[in-house]
Amino acid sequence: MALNYIWIAFFLIGFIVALGQLIFSGNTAIFNDMINSTFASAKTGFEISLGLTGALTLWMGLMKVGEKGGVVGMLGRLFGPFFEKLFPELPKGHPAYGSMILNFSANMLGLDNAATPMGLKAMKEIQNSNQKKDTASNAQIMFLVLNASGLTIIPVSIMVYRTQLGAANPADIFIPILISTYVATLVAMISVAVVQKINLFDKVIMAYMGGLTAIIAGIIYYFSTLPREQIANVSTFAANFILFAIIIVFIILAMVKKVNVYDAFIEGAKEGFGVAIKIIPFLVAILVAIGIFRASGAMDFIIKGFEHFFAWLGFDTRFTGALPVAFMKPLSGSGARGLMIDAMTTYGADSFLGRLSCTLQGATDTTFYIIAVYFGSVGVKNTRHAVGCSLLADLAGAVTAILIAYLFFG
Repeated sequence: MALNYIWIAFFLIGFIVALGQLIFSGNTAIFNDMINSTFASAKTGFEISLGLTGALTLWMGLMKVGEKGGVVGMLGRLFGPFFEKLFPELPKGHPAYGSMILNFSANMLGLDNAATPMGLKAMKEIQNSNQKKDTASNAQIMFLVLNASGLTIIPVSIMVYRTQLGAANPADIFIPILISTYVATLVAMISVAVVQKINLFDKVIMAYMGGLTAIIAGIIYYFSTLPREQIANVSTFAANFILFAIIIVFIILAMVKKVNVYDAFIEGAKEGFGVAIKIIPFLVAILVAIGIFRASGAMDFIIKGFEHFFAWLGFDTRFTGALPVAFMKPLSGSGARGLMIDAMTTYGADSFLGRLSCTLQGATDTTFYIIAVYFGSVGVKNTRHAVGCSLLADLAGAVTAILIAYLFFG
């Protein structure tokens, strides 16, 4: 029921803050702003769902082609030993394994439109093994929290924005983001494992995590040897090439198995359209609550409180100028993106705040959006410890991003 209480809290806090502004400063326009935000957020929620329809239809279709071609099963067998330890509730060789790997891979490459349909596919497959359909299972929570931690190896979109805003080296945030998002993912895994009593010191889990750590360290080393102006180009090319290669592999393997590729695509695409329609109410509900929270001025009030608190402690408070991105990211991806762009526009793309805002943007994913869409797609209402563990990972990613920004950018 956590999401229910959070949804109510956004409304109540927004109302209390707005009422306070009315009483103490005579701001009569605040309630008008909140009502306008309510309708604007509802429209945004529908437009996002409508925009997702095309991506879901496309990628659900391709996922069905990959499934019938055997790719999803191959990935499931490759990472099965790791997932069997991390998702002990799921039986060996569960079909969700392959979908989860594709989802994580797309996230790591910064391919949001490709990641969401694959994640929804995985959530649906896990739901088939869920005994209480309206309550999140342990496996669903682990998958969602890892997804919300937003492990990103190639932050393509952020580098593109930095290029457009005149950054001397658009890719200088590459390593800070990679470190921050990796820490967020580790905290996500550890927090869920503690609650669910999963032994992370198991030799299988340690081996796979050691391999992932080695790969990330290798990527950091490789990109650190490239000329700065080449990093963004190499990252963008790698992400796009890998994505297109995946599509071709799906089609070729399906053809080898004598699968009717077109019919398989249409079959999966129909599922994608249905999922897109189903998530509209859940997405509208959470975005309206967040919109009211923002329009009331509650976000600004919290940020000013942090600034005064850290100034009182005697800390350098420069980082507080980028806190709006950190606070907005769990609530709204587009909102956080807008704040990141605003920070770069106001202070400069190569300023401390400009770079820190980019690092915070890439450190984690949009927690409440993911919870609304993923759980909404399968009708889960009781999210149990998913929200708490996700927000803990968000906090770890944000703190790491701030510390790393001071280390890299002074």
